[in-house]
Amino acid sequence: MVNSPHSANTDDQTRDRSPKTSRFQALFRGTRLSEDDRDQVFAGNGTPEDPHIVEHRRFDSQDAMNFSKGRKWTIALSQALSFFAVTFGSSVYASGIPQVMEHFHVSSEVAVLGLALYVLGFAVGPVLWVPMSEVYGRRLTFLVSYTAHIAFTAAAPGASTITCLLVLRFFAGAFGSSAQTNPGGMIADMFSKEERGLIMGVFAASPFLGPALGPIVGGFVAETIGWRWTLGVNAILSGTVWIAAMLVISETYAPYILRSRAKTLSQLKQRVYVSRLDAGKAPKTISEELSISFTRPWVLLAREPIVLLTALYISIIYATLYMFFAAIPSVFEGSRGWNQGTAGLPFVGVAIGICLAVVACGVENKRYARMTAAAAADGQALGPETRLHGAMIGAIALPIGLFSFAWTTYPSVHWIIPVISATVFSCGLVMVFISLISYPVDSYTVYVASALGANTVLRSFLATAFPLFTDQMYAALGDQWASSIPAFLVVGCLPFPFLFYKYGQQIRSRCKYAAEAAAMLEMMQRRDEARASEIEKDMENIQSLMESRTYGECPPDPPKRLRKRQSVKDGHSLEVELGRKADRGVEPIAKYDRRLQQYQRVVSGGQII
Repeated sequence: MVNSPHSANTDDQTRDRSPKTSRFQALFRGTRLSEDDRDQVFAGNGTPEDPHIVEHRRFDSQDAMNFSKGRKWTIALSQALSFFAVTFGSSVYASGIPQVMEHFHVSSEVAVLGLALYVLGFAVGPVLWVPMSEVYGRRLTFLVSYTAHIAFTAAAPGASTITCLLVLRFFAGAFGSSAQTNPGGMIADMFSKEERGLIMGVFAASPFLGPALGPIVGGFVAETIGWRWTLGVNAILSGTVWIAAMLVISETYAPYILRSRAKTLSQLKQRVYVSRLDAGKAPKTISEELSISFTRPWVLLAREPIVLLTALYISIIYATLYMFFAAIPSVFEGSRGWNQGTAGLPFVGVAIGICLAVVACGVENKRYARMTAAAAADGQALGPETRLHGAMIGAIALPIGLFSFAWTTYPSVHWIIPVISATVFSCGLVMVFISLISYPVDSYTVYVASALGANTVLRSFLATAFPLFTDQMYAALGDQWASSIPAFLVVGCLPFPFLFYKYGQQIRSRCKYAAEAAAMLEMMQRRDEARASEIEKDMENIQSLMESRTYGECPPDPPKRLRKRQSVKDGHSLEVELGRKADRGVEPIAKYDRRLQQYQRVVSGGQII
């Protein structure tokens, strides 16, 4: 049907009233109103009592679930690199602590505060940046906070007093902590449950690979050109990552995208538009979001055993890694007489263990995908406890690696033995971390930000505390018994994944927030199944239509990635874009959507179906 001249003029007038968004503004906001958005027909009458309901179109280009696999992975990897750069900054400073003590004439306890306060800043992340991202979007929150992180990191090498250095280090960690909270949300925005395992493994390597490589680089930098350049290297790395991230990261948070679209449409068309996700809800202010962010993680820690015990276990092993920043120099530089640069090389073993764990995570993810497919074929769904296989293996590897490291630190034992032990420890550490992060993610879907926030806060506090007493502990107990302390702690935590695997379902059913999350997930699944059935019927109708017509040289099922200009029988010439190679491993709904998109773009009778 051809639009009337009046309707065409109306559309032109509407477009003329469209608020202009500069490319610079769009670069930071990450959202723009397209012509398809302006022309979309929305439910509702556009009044305060019955507003237009704004939701993603079926093939919305701003819906993160519709991004191509390459785009998703590019965004996710840029976030992982930003997290790596921040955690690298925590440990690269540790290598220059002897020079900091000498330069400012302070004790080791004061100098190590530069490490401890930086990690303490990580606890700010879930409290501040999570609600900020929900109000202002993930992209803008990340870019602004990460800019501040770079500024404080770059200023730290010029500190003239120890007080100034410590303050700058704390704020560098606090603003950099957005790189901890942002990636998890972006991954959940873009990847389905079945796709999430592998990218979570890559992302989970960042908080460990950064601290592992920091002492290797920092040791040689501090020894050759001074401690200030350890922080300078970190600033250069973070700045490079920031530039790359600004170019590739798109806004992925659906509530913010739809809220922004509704606001722009309301200004443009002088009607009332409301996001589907905000319909019927009172809008929350940033102060209300901050209040929830401050209180809910502590409520979950107090009332949900799964959140408490997984957070405690992860916090102990994470803090043990930071304890290694003092333990390894004590063992290899103090007991074995290695120089400052060489004493950081045993962290290569830690890095190798982390990489091995990521490979193991990939294998585990394939196993999980097979189990998911088999369960779906039987009309069933896997419980969150299926995620715990890696944690059960890692829980056994952790004490083996730590006890082996502790009792092979004697100078008479070849240096490769404690390095191999550190490799076993770090491999087990990452396997436990990935499993015990994925477990509450699947158990607390709608409360996942608060569950992970509780985890981050607790592990940041312990990672802050452990380095403060490590030197004294090694001096008082010796290398062997001091290294055994964290080994005894992980032995105490060893039963946790096994208990959750056996009794997790019963525990979740008795926990308020876990039960609410399960009920919400079940409701969403029923809605998605109904939508999938509707899309399948649409596909059958369009397929029948295609088979009843002839489209020049184009077969009924056109080849993928075909773009051509095709003439139709009424003489109109329209550009037809047929097909986009469907990503493998996507959810059924996304697969139906992509297939339907191919058919909908076929030209018929001068009109686009």
